[in-house]
Amino acid sequence: MVDRYTGKEMGHIFSLENKYAVWQEIEVLACEAQAELGVIGISREEAAWIREHAAFNRSEVDEIEAVTNHDVIAFLTNMGSYIDAEVPEGELKPSRWVHYGMTSTDLGDTALCYQLTQACDLLIAAVRRCAAICKRRAFEERDTLCVGRTHGIHAEPMTFGMKFGSWAWEFKRDLDRLKDARKNVAYGAISGAVGTYSSIDPFVEEYVCEKLGLVHDPLSTQVISRDHHAYLAGVLATVAATCERIATEMRALQKTDALEAEEPFRKGQKGSSAMPHKRNPITAEKICGLSRVVKANAQVAFDNVALWHERDISHSSAERVAQADSFIALDHMLSKLEFLLDGMVLYPEQMVANLNKTRGMLFSSKVLLALVNTGITREEAYKIVQSNAMKVWADIQQCKEGPSYQELLEADPACTLSHEELEKIFDPRAFLTRSNVLFDRLEHLELD
Repeated sequence: MVDRYTGKEMGHIFSLENKYAVWQEIEVLACEAQAELGVIGISREEAAWIREHAAFNRSEVDEIEAVTNHDVIAFLTNMGSYIDAEVPEGELKPSRWVHYGMTSTDLGDTALCYQLTQACDLLIAAVRRCAAICKRRAFEERDTLCVGRTHGIHAEPMTFGMKFGSWAWEFKRDLDRLKDARKNVAYGAISGAVGTYSSIDPFVEEYVCEKLGLVHDPLSTQVISRDHHAYLAGVLATVAATCERIATEMRALQKTDALEAEEPFRKGQKGSSAMPHKRNPITAEKICGLSRVVKANAQVAFDNVALWHERDISHSSAERVAQADSFIALDHMLSKLEFLLDGMVLYPEQMVANLNKTRGMLFSSKVLLALVNTGITREEAYKIVQSNAMKVWADIQQCKEGPSYQELLEADPACTLSHEELEKIFDPRAFLTRSNVLFDRLEHLELD
């Protein structure tokens, strides 16, 4: 992922420095496990020496890899040189116990899963923050009247707080999915060439995994099955879709034709290079664009599940790119969305003006039901309601002045509702008499 979108903490998790640090810890833990097991010749003193002297240098690893063309061997060679550097001449080298009975994949897969849990923890915290902002702003705007839209067309009145509330619940579901995906990928495997433990005792695997907070894979065939990673990638794509949903709504509401909400526009910020008057929703648009990357990368993860026999490395190069990019992109998206949600500027007066643009047509559903309650059929009521609504539409489409929907209904002899009844119906707050139910539910939304 390009530096532009790479956060410091998430970038570090997928850095070579962090990967090598995790590799080092796994190798040291494996030595300690072997010493505790007491089956091979490594002593507790040698394990302690390895713990104290283990180190690596990334540049040196790179130089070795240029010759070996094998990253794990290059790392182990470099790490071994530090372990043995202070061993007196003629004495046995403690580094001989490093990687004993292990495969490169034992090391790499276990480390990768640990890195993925680290990355998940950052996203879980970010989603929780976004959810909390949405919940807070939902109650702040619970009475802010606006028009609801279906198919992009004005539907019925609602409140802007309901939008925030809906996003809060979606983030809660994302939070639960991320927690489950983290648990699902928190596996390690140190089981040898094809997972038979032919050269290493299962105790080593259990010991290392426990120390890292992982679960040992009950049956790996050298690799940890990539269905774990595919599930995680699917969850990341779902979270990205949530971000895109919210960002798309913000973009739509910032259009000049709507202008009900705007993303923050900081002092000194510039809009269009050619049109200085513009305040473009660039951050929301960026979120939508990066969402495409995360969703597309999920397909890579699904394709990585099917490997030849017990393993191949067709997945390796693909996931090195796709996994890091997805986490880094989503981390950036959530960071920017947190900024947008918290700083979103609302224009309640414009919301009311937009609500009134259709001259009362959005009350048609209430009129329909009221007419049915007078005793006429739904079909008869529908004709009355629609015929008058179409007259208003015609005036609006042609930018003509004309009577409101209520005025047309009052003038229609077929409409049996009185002026007083229509006045009661044509109150936008009448649509919200049960909205307290929604906010009572939201009050109990837990984000732990």
